[in-house]
Amino acid sequence: MKKLKLILFFSLIVTAVFSQSRRDSVYFKAENYEGIYSEVKEQPIWIKYKVKNCYYGYSRKGIEFYGTDSIWTSNNGDYYKNVWDRGHMVPAASQNCSKKMITQTFSFLNVALQHQDLNRKTWRYLEEWERELANSNDVEVEIDVEFKTNQILKTGATIPSGFYKTIYLKGSRNLTFSFYFPNTRPSSLNYKDYQIKD
Repeated sequence: MKKLKLILFFSLIVTAVFSQSRRDSVYFKAENYEGIYSEVKEQPIWIKYKVKNCYYGYSRKGIEFYGTDSIWTSNNGDYYKNVWDRGHMVPAASQNCSKKMITQTFSFLNVALQHQDLNRKTWRYLEEWERELANSNDVEVEIDVEFKTNQILKTGATIPSGFYKTIYLKGSRNLTFSFYFPNTRPSSLNYKDYQIKD
């Protein structure tokens, strides 16, 4: 009994120390995007990427989501049997110029708990528009993930309250388009309804 208590005591210490050592912001960089990740929230908090327009494209078929040894991330358990999709912040379709680039978008560093209806509809339509813009422009995108409600899943990950997305057109036309999406079922399928007016 004494041995069991001692084991439990040390397990609690290790768990407490490990929990305290999680970082609130860790910078990371992939081939064509970069960001800041919160190990505490188990979610990305900022991501920036360039939209690629590869007509031939590599397929995402068979690519599975994966974690990393150097940064504590969410995992498949956070997305199991709930309304939250593994929402790509950097879309796979915007990075399909090589197998390596598209695979990098399946890192848990690049996915957020995103309401399934937002991810599969209005958010996706905006991503398609980004790729249309990339036909004739250099396009960069920044996403700020908002956390206002502090909703935490039983599995430990924090649910974002919303997403700010800013699209920059570089080159002959320097234009900026900004959007804000609450992380809920969208009231409109038209992404323009979520544009932030200056």
